[in-house]
Amino acid sequence: MKKTIITVLGHDQVGIIARVCNYLAENQVNIEDISQTIVQGYFNMMMVTDTSRSDKSTGELAEGLKKLGEEIGVVIRCQHEDIFHMMHRI
Repeated sequence: MKKTIITVLGHDQVGIIARVCNYLAENQVNIEDISQTIVQGYFNMMMVTDTSRSDKSTGELAEGLKKLGEEIGVVIRCQHEDIFHMMHRI
């Protein structure tokens, strides 16, 4: 299994989850866990995904999600699970 961590941050608006989930589905990425919250108008979402069925590399998915984020006015980051853990180690 090839896991990635995807985060989405920005001002809340209609359709953020739908647009991100549609992109993932189109690229055969399965969402294994998802958490989302809105605090004083700011949207925050974190997903753990399985990208093993996708034809795209983590880098290609990250670039596509970055572009999607720019289109809808949020910041989307996609990192391989190992990189995410290394960055958040004490």
